[in-house]
Amino acid sequence: MIHVYSQLRSGINWLRQYQHKKPCFACILGFTATGLIPGISAAGATPQEREYTAIADAEFLAKGVQKNYQHPLPILTAGASPTFISRAVVEALNIPTYIFNAGLPHQPTVNTIDLHGVPAACVASGQALPLEKVDHLFKKGQEWGEKLANTTDYLIIGECVVGGTTTALALLTALGIEAKGMVNSSHPHCNHAQKWSVVQTGLDRAGLLNQFNDPFTVVAAVGDPMQIVAAGMALSASRRVGVMLAGGTQMLAVYALIKAIAKQNNISTRLSQIVVGTTRWVAEDPTGNTVELAKTIGGVPLLATGLNFATSGYPSFRAYEQGYVKEGVGAGGCAIAAHLSQNWTSTQLLTIIETLFARYRYSRMNSVGQ
Repeated sequence: MIHVYSQLRSGINWLRQYQHKKPCFACILGFTATGLIPGISAAGATPQEREYTAIADAEFLAKGVQKNYQHPLPILTAGASPTFISRAVVEALNIPTYIFNAGLPHQPTVNTIDLHGVPAACVASGQALPLEKVDHLFKKGQEWGEKLANTTDYLIIGECVVGGTTTALALLTALGIEAKGMVNSSHPHCNHAQKWSVVQTGLDRAGLLNQFNDPFTVVAAVGDPMQIVAAGMALSASRRVGVMLAGGTQMLAVYALIKAIAKQNNISTRLSQIVVGTTRWVAEDPTGNTVELAKTIGGVPLLATGLNFATSGYPSFRAYEQGYVKEGVGAGGCAIAAHLSQNWTSTQLLTIIETLFARYRYSRMNSVGQ
């Protein structure tokens, strides 16, 4: 139920090492104004709704099914939030979950660990984040990576950043990795031309085209607050425990950032302890090239859950098989953890996710009825 798409031997060794081990889940919330560009993301029907997507996902991840929500999950063009996958797994397996606010435009509605970051400006500005905030967030990530490593066998690091695949493209390009046309998106057909236009504008304004760039400067120019927190967290945690960067394009970009920071600053790390874990919908996305991107970055084992929604009784989940949504909120990594811990098949995991979804629909119908 777990596929290894790159670095086969390293990926299999990692899976063997952490089979039947207990994880904890760190979900890092962040925001980039890139996500407000019309059409850039499908994670929220309107730009205004996308300002609250991470907050709504975090509320459901933390609380599960409730009678009422301060911020209900956003209505998507098609599909359902990937937080249903993540919540189903952490609820069923009782996985300790830590939600971090790396920089949001609005206050979360659940308890989070506030890292005192700021939302990022649009990538096209070339001035996404203050450099001092990038340094601060990296150190906070390191601190929490060390803390969490003392509590668990391995650490799952997930994210929720609307527009994050565009900042990932910018980050990868500025680090010297040819990623154009390779990234994924929440759309069924990736909007490569739109992303590349935004990224080119930002890189040009920041003066980052066609040269070697310091990784912290790159994040400050065209990144988002999640990226640098995740990099710091993974760097420090990997010295003690296994780390699964739970996501697709965004976490491949974080892996590249980790490599660049470690090299630039002579920081000791155990890259062999770090893998990227995502969904089959991302790894096999015909409108991206995730596997080739992983190979281009080099050294990263790319894993994916074999979770399949083709037989789901709900159109919102079957939409994943048509390319909608695909990933987010650590969904792929959490599903991999379920396979590792319980040997659950795709059918068993689907049943658990659908059961949660049915409870959610029932609670929403009753709430509307009142």
